[in-house]
Amino acid sequence: MITVYVPRDSSALGLGAERVANAIQLEAARRGTAIKLVRNGSRGLYWLEPLVEVVTPGGRVAYGPVRPGDVAGLFEAGFLEGKAHPLYQGLTEEIPYLKNQERLTFARVGITDPVCLEDYLAHGGYRGLRNALAMEPAAIVEEVTASGLRGRGGAAFPTGIKWKTVLNAPAGQKYVVCNADEGDSGTFSDRMIMEGDPFVLIEGMTIAGLAVGATQGYIYLRIEYPHAGVALNQAIEAAIQAGYLGDDILGSGKRFQLEVRLGAGAYVCGEETALLESLEGKRGMVRFKPPLPAIEGLFGQPTVINNVISLASVPIILDKGGKYYADYGMGRSRGTLPLQLAGNVKRPGLIEKAFGMTLRELLYDYGGGSASGRPIRAVQVGGPLGSYMPESQFDTPLDYESFSAIWAVLGHGGVVVFDDTVDMAKMARYAMEFCALESCGKCTPCRIGSTRGVEVIDRIIDDRDRAKNLALLRDLGDTMLAGSLCALGGMTPYPVLSALNHFPEDFGEKSVAQVA
Repeated sequence: MITVYVPRDSSALGLGAERVANAIQLEAARRGTAIKLVRNGSRGLYWLEPLVEVVTPGGRVAYGPVRPGDVAGLFEAGFLEGKAHPLYQGLTEEIPYLKNQERLTFARVGITDPVCLEDYLAHGGYRGLRNALAMEPAAIVEEVTASGLRGRGGAAFPTGIKWKTVLNAPAGQKYVVCNADEGDSGTFSDRMIMEGDPFVLIEGMTIAGLAVGATQGYIYLRIEYPHAGVALNQAIEAAIQAGYLGDDILGSGKRFQLEVRLGAGAYVCGEETALLESLEGKRGMVRFKPPLPAIEGLFGQPTVINNVISLASVPIILDKGGKYYADYGMGRSRGTLPLQLAGNVKRPGLIEKAFGMTLRELLYDYGGGSASGRPIRAVQVGGPLGSYMPESQFDTPLDYESFSAIWAVLGHGGVVVFDDTVDMAKMARYAMEFCALESCGKCTPCRIGSTRGVEVIDRIIDDRDRAKNLALLRDLGDTMLAGSLCALGGMTPYPVLSALNHFPEDFGEKSVAQVA
């Protein structure tokens, strides 16, 4: 029986994958052809979605983007045998966009049936957990420390240090919390993991529990990800039934329970302390620090809180060793980062690469330039609070220190592309407005500063006392940067001031080139 893969990924579904899957089943039935239809995760080549794959003796062959109206023609052309068709992309693994990546965290995404435990095990799943069960907690923490893994949620804090703090904190109850409240514009790597390989997140959280002595875990999932919620709950149930979760993990006598909890859509709940407040059933508002969540976190107990990609990177570290993972990357940025390419770009998608590739290589070698065909003028990296980077900075290596050196943030790895028709003054205004809408209201610089910021930018755009208001905007940015309680207010000046610094002509100022 021939196996056909059609993604169940949200983005693929939005592009018609469900209708394509139904059309393939109906056409196969009409022809009396027996097929096995598997709903996999997306490979992350979103300009080719829905991407249909067929298993042939020579490997999996890809066709895309497939529309329901293409299905009869595909059968007629012999796509079940991997034959030529206008949508033929060749062997999936040989597509350059995919072949030139280093997929460690995303090793199984797009390859397996996401909610089939047997499929996960057949592709190396749970080897990391089995190794961890044979290790002392401190040894697990040491392996993660040696890997150089840093938080992939944006702060880039060393994961091993955070875990060691929780391990050494005395308490009767400890927790592991996964921050799955992925809310940054242009980011979708967390969603792709949860929809395309939920077991790797579950395994990573279980290993974290063993490492620090936590017996309960929670995945705080944004409510806008219903497909991820379904996949996670199915995978958790399968893991419980097979003994990979519960009161006696694989007969070891060690315990770890896991639940999915839904957030209500507040961006500020992506900040770890606001997330904990929400998880406790309170209004999502930022806590004062110290104490840190590693000391007093969920319900006042020591808590490991990492994002999806951080935790999903743990199984391969425990499987192949910290040194194996640390061999990827550069400087203090070790391992790989799943980069998400979106916006005005010809080939949007997910690219997992070792740290060190330049932004220009990402934009052109992978992205193919702008979708409009016009010059790329600006790129925002790191979500709605990331800096806008001009063409002069496109040769910056994609690693934490290189970005920090130019007052930019790599963050969660989201990259949004704009061509030369963008109005950067309006983009700066959007950043202030976003902060005003999403602020929890606890601190004055964020609550009041963002509202005043929108007004100031409006006056600049309207050419009212422009020089005075430009100076005021910079002063306001300094206040928010230094005085905000959390990164929402503290990072809003990044997009605003970077737009003003790199694209002054959009604010009515002369650029450096014009002055010269």
